Amino acid sequence: MAQGKLEVLLVSAKGLDNSDFLSSMDPYVILTCRTQEQKSSIAKDEGSAPEWNETFLFTVSGHVPELHLKLMDKDTFTADDFVGEANIPLSVVFEEGSLPPTSYNVVKDGEFKGEIKVGLTFTPEAYHSRDLPEEEFGGWKQSSYN
Repeated sequence: MAQGKLEVLLVSAKGLDNSDFLSSMDPYVILTCRTQEQKSSIAKDEGSAPEWNETFLFTVSGHVPELHLKLMDKDTFTADDFVGEANIPLSVVFEEGSLPPTSYNVVKDGEFKGEIKVGLTFTPEAYHSRDLPEEEFGGWKQSSYN
């Protein structure tokens, strides 16, 4: 069971399917770690090879199996287009402490739609044990007063 801070470095993407026919895509990423959601900046006119180099911080506690990345294309006059998604298993970063920027497959409807590069760092929080000396948690203590 992991408890601590997960730092996500969103580096870049490449080979993304361009969902805009008349112009370049304006991609952004929605990062979800359990119930916490954060959104990257919009890589305006960067098309199928955007760069972000942004860092996001998530608080982790309990069982957190993966980080979910949802790539979107910002559209001005219509709803934003879904480009694809990637799921990154977190068990390795919890064990190792950090993973250098690594490319993960972006998929949509089971088909490969490009790659996204992400680096991960996990900083565990000190675990508070119940094995504290009596003086630390209060309660009854024998008095030395006679």
